[in-house]
Amino acid sequence: MLMRTDPFQDLERLTHQVLGTAAHPAVMPIDAWREGEEFLVELDLPGIDTGSLDLDLERNVLTVRAQRPELEPGREMVAAERTRGVFSRQIFLGDGLDSDRISADYADGVLRVRIPVAERAKPRKIEVARGDGHQVIDA
Repeated sequence: MLMRTDPFQDLERLTHQVLGTAAHPAVMPIDAWREGEEFLVELDLPGIDTGSLDLDLERNVLTVRAQRPELEPGREMVAAERTRGVFSRQIFLGDGLDSDRISADYADGVLRVRIPVAERAKPRKIEVARGDGHQVIDA
């Protein structure tokens, strides 16, 4: 049989469950990094209802929403530690990213979002005119 041992941890978990409503969505853990010519963002969303997974882009803000279904009523729970309800996270994108080519996939409880670097933000060479000819300088 499972036993509860930490009343403070239970209180914190209850607080997260109460705040994880449509009005106050719970936060999802995130990792983000640059890999070559794109940024990758991974969000942990195990056990969510994939039909509730929603990504919206408005201006330079990518909003990710998902929902983990509530438990069936009438169950006598021994432990209920997993947060349920609505999850939401906003990711602010810089101007150097190509928001028209964002892609996402969900596998094994992880949502992976790929955000390409915009062409205008990639390093390029700029030609500098001089009195006796042209010289190429790395930008």
